[in-house]
Amino acid sequence: MTTKVLGIETSCDETAAAVVEDGRRVRSSVVASQVDLHARFGGVVPELASRAHVEHIDTVISEALLEAGALDVGAVDIVAACHGPGLAGALLVGVSAAKALAVTTGLPYVGVNHLEAHLYAAWLEEPDLEPPLAVLIVSGGHTLLVAMEDHGRYRVLGQTVDDAAGEAFDKVARFLGLGYPGGPVIDRLAAEGDATAVEFPRPMRDEGLDFSFSGLKTAVVNHVRRNPDEDLRDVAASFQEAVVDVLVRKLVTAADLARAPVLVLGGGVAANSRLRDRVAQAAAATGRRAFLPPLELCTDNGAMIAATAWWRWERDGATRLDAGVAPTLALPSI
Repeated sequence: MTTKVLGIETSCDETAAAVVEDGRRVRSSVVASQVDLHARFGGVVPELASRAHVEHIDTVISEALLEAGALDVGAVDIVAACHGPGLAGALLVGVSAAKALAVTTGLPYVGVNHLEAHLYAAWLEEPDLEPPLAVLIVSGGHTLLVAMEDHGRYRVLGQTVDDAAGEAFDKVARFLGLGYPGGPVIDRLAAEGDATAVEFPRPMRDEGLDFSFSGLKTAVVNHVRRNPDEDLRDVAASFQEAVVDVLVRKLVTAADLARAPVLVLGGGVAANSRLRDRVAQAAAATGRRAFLPPLELCTDNGAMIAATAWWRWERDGATRLDAGVAPTLALPSI
């Protein structure tokens, strides 16, 4: 007998819902993006994000159920939502919707950790994947190195001490006048540039497993101010190469420590073409496999929430309905 989970994701600026069977088979996935809404401000405006979630949540859930062949929410077995980390107001929209559906139908509710969900996105593409894994979760708000020893057993080996990698991409893009979101536009521009043109620093590359990208961002700003005629394609390529160099070096080191035969990427920056290439090369060079999620599973989505909820349901059962949101929730580390 299969277990169908409706997963809802509203942690930041994507209103998403999906239906997943047994934590592995995606039956539907619907995402309403707010990129155009926030682009004029150069970043996510929390109040606008919350209002947009309220506007789109019912439609997104209905479309996800319809796409999965379900006439109503009663056709699923579990309702889940991301309860943190994220923007408090945005999280409340998704969690409130999930709890309302749980109460009116009698279905169990499962709260999901957004960071854990990025780990479980891998099982949506490779159902037979087995721990241990060395995972790099890299996005606008997070840069984490995680040794996944088993389902529900994680060791956080490193994290950012200031800006996340995706945040650095956005800030550099904003300074260069490239628009928002910064990651995709820098990736496209870098493809036409020379990554060796500017020797930007590699902060903390050989110092433990934590990350720091604030100084690199400042180095880009100072270089461009001193060299206003520098080709922006070369600046973008050199900056991107510095970020990727640090990320990949530390991911391989983490895999060595964890004795993990598989390198896994997760999070929005996992869509970066240079990062994907370098991780694949590093895996081949060290005799490992690389799991690079499809682009639609890199950004926030309901499928990863539903997949994680199935695993959590099997392990821990339902979440209490009086459990709130947790904007600063961390990944549990053993």
